[in-house]
Amino acid sequence: MTVPTLLLALLGAASGGVHADNWPSRPIKFVVPFGPGGANDLVARAVADAASKQLGQPIVVENKPGAGSVLGADIVAKSAPDGYTFLTPAAGIVTNALIKTRMPFKEADLVPVAMMAVSPSVIVVPVDSPIKDLKGLVAASKAGKGLNFSTAGTGSTPHFVAEMLKIQSGARLEVIPYKSGSDGMVAVIGKQVDATSEASVVVLPQIKGGKLRPIASTWNRRIAALPDLPTAQEQGYQGVFIGHWSGVFAPRGTPEAILDRMNQAVDAALKSAELRARLIPQGIDPVGGSRAEFVKFLAGEKARLGPIVKAASMKED
Repeated sequence: MTVPTLLLALLGAASGGVHADNWPSRPIKFVVPFGPGGANDLVARAVADAASKQLGQPIVVENKPGAGSVLGADIVAKSAPDGYTFLTPAAGIVTNALIKTRMPFKEADLVPVAMMAVSPSVIVVPVDSPIKDLKGLVAASKAGKGLNFSTAGTGSTPHFVAEMLKIQSGARLEVIPYKSGSDGMVAVIGKQVDATSEASVVVLPQIKGGKLRPIASTWNRRIAALPDLPTAQEQGYQGVFIGHWSGVFAPRGTPEAILDRMNQAVDAALKSAELRARLIPQGIDPVGGSRAEFVKFLAGEKARLGPIVKAASMKED
């Protein structure tokens, strides 16, 4: 390395360190790669509000939906790694790379910062359906020509639930893709389809309103807002395990000190009584934890969901 090059490298490292020490000195942006009003958007806004109090700067939420969350992720992946732009994606950050043949950015272009929360999936049927539990759903699917199961499109969490059920139990389910999870849920209420699985925060109002019957949740513990609803694992279906999780990612190259401080701010926010009181009644489970724990979770999801993608021959729409 030449002397001028070495000096430039040292100056760059020094300026990065000073920048990290002064961070944050202006508002921060959370990019939500979905439209407003969904589970991911709700969690991102709640966490942004609470974490901003930890950091002493506002966190502004911007919705950038499109291409199954790839559009918003690409924007952040190509943003300056200065600690002022973060991505708050869902499971698509893992599954899109497994399903899509081409991606506009590399997996390494986005760095895991913090786990935010999980809104467990809830498998639901019309409120007057004869199906009472998961075994009943499987039996009904095998008794006739099969059942129609709505999803939010290829690779969506509801799609994974349907494929997990088929692999685990041999259920005969015809996957019917809709534009969104909300549309798929409305199709169940209107009896255009027989069942679906959607985030607890989405279906909970319809369950309480007497329009849907929950028959199982798909996380590894019961939902606090639906304590009497057994999980799929409790009902004997160990392989039916997935949730609508959300996390925080940063562009590659963001200083480690900033990543650590954002992680600490998000974790502290999720431990606060105020934020927990806001999320838990809506069926959302605050998580938090260290950066290392989030990295381990993501690796586990990739290893677990990859074989399902192959078994179900999932391909982009």
